[in-house]
Amino acid sequence: MRIRLLPLVLIVAAATVTAQPVFRSGVDLVSVGVTVLDRKGTLVTGLTADDFEVYEDGERQRLELFVGAAGQGAPLPDRPTALHLGLMLDASGSMQDDIASTRTAAIKFLNLLPRADDITVVDFDTEVRVARYGQNDFPRLVERIRSRKADGFTALYDAIGVYLDGAAELDGEKVLVLYSDGDDTRSSLNVSEIVTLLKASDVTLYAIGYLDNQSSSSKLTFRMRLQQLAEATGGRALFSTSIKDLDTTYAQILDEINARYMLGYLSTNTRADGTWREVEIRLVRPELKGAKLRTRKGYFAPYKP
Repeated sequence: MRIRLLPLVLIVAAATVTAQPVFRSGVDLVSVGVTVLDRKGTLVTGLTADDFEVYEDGERQRLELFVGAAGQGAPLPDRPTALHLGLMLDASGSMQDDIASTRTAAIKFLNLLPRADDITVVDFDTEVRVARYGQNDFPRLVERIRSRKADGFTALYDAIGVYLDGAAELDGEKVLVLYSDGDDTRSSLNVSEIVTLLKASDVTLYAIGYLDNQSSSSKLTFRMRLQQLAEATGGRALFSTSIKDLDTTYAQILDEINARYMLGYLSTNTRADGTWREVEIRLVRPELKGAKLRTRKGYFAPYKP
């Protein structure tokens, strides 16, 4: 039985966001989402726990949690962990020409999503606004998205920081879909700090970039920036040039969500020193030699002074 969540709304001034990651000492299970692609770039499903090996700082770890992946187009299996979806909308002035299509695109994506225990909507301009909705609150969620207009400066990094702070309290899989042109003109956080926060989190970020209305000199910079943010989490940045292209983009994201494996282990390194721990996932099957694994590269250990 799932509990209905009433919308929780927060309005956060961009300048109030802290730049320091928060480490929680009470969390022992290290959870890692993994997407496997073969040499042709095709998603690989149907693997078992015996097909994976996990190493932390070079030392083999024992899997305590394994959740398999569904096939392309198949319904998600009855996973023992919740799926928490984040939807982040850039509503700043630089998105003036794209905000209508962004609203339409976000609602369409939500209609296609097969399952989510709750949805956290973050829209931002000069300020950051956050609301979390349960499964029965879909009409209010759509109304909120449709009412958003583009105006103000762009606090992209602070918005991600606010979302990550709230997501840290949730247990289960966490997927954040970001709609933005990649610009930031307001945040107190800088790009280096937000990349560190993303690496410290267990959120997978998919960025949908709107770059058509950016200057030629800015397009490459913003494209690389969105790719940097997504890749820090084991996610992807995708770029669409029309509403029609978004259908393909959505299919790719949904297929990846479907095809994700969840691996969890209790680290053999019990020191609560807040240091970076490098995580490596290896495939055992010889026929998958050369396959690409999309996952986060590590995590920050809990810190206890």
